[in-house]
Amino acid sequence: MLSTRRRFLTTILAGPVLPTVLPGPAAAQSPSALSLTPECHDGDAPTIAETEGPYFKPNTPLRHDLAADSPRGERVTLAGFVLDRHCQPIPGALVELWQADETGEYDNRGYRLRGHQLSDEAGRWWFATIVPGLYPGRTRHYHVKVQRPGGHVLTTQLYFPGEPRNMRDELFDQRLVLNIRGTADGRLCRYDLVVA
Repeated sequence: MLSTRRRFLTTILAGPVLPTVLPGPAAAQSPSALSLTPECHDGDAPTIAETEGPYFKPNTPLRHDLAADSPRGERVTLAGFVLDRHCQPIPGALVELWQADETGEYDNRGYRLRGHQLSDEAGRWWFATIVPGLYPGRTRHYHVKVQRPGGHVLTTQLYFPGEPRNMRDELFDQRLVLNIRGTADGRLCRYDLVVA
């Protein structure tokens, strides 16, 4: 399974950072046609910041696989690039993730469903994780911090498209919606983080 997941991530994220447009039905099939989220244009503003919320914990472990913490959850791969405002990849950027489990609970004692990593030489990052559960007042979301080497920390949240609670969640922002795609290896939730 691990080799399949690696092949899957390599196929999806190995294409050009800037999206290409292919005519006809092939555009929906081609990994290189997967648009950036939000689409990166030279000189664009960085990904917008959102509140850290009450459940952040520092000193998370360095790891990619968070799904092992919640074996009953629906597995997904959360992935993307870290880019600068000129759409160039940023290697060595810190990307940190924390989230609720499938029942909507956060682990505040340990580090379940919490971790960090550094983007690779092509600016890629990814976590094997689960779909977060709902809890009162919020829609489904991931919490993310990203920091380029020597840069400021950007804290934000990423959301699922088409969730019934999106419009009732006062923190929800359409600019932070994941691009989700089904594959033979499960769902890929992609978001490219643009930092100043």
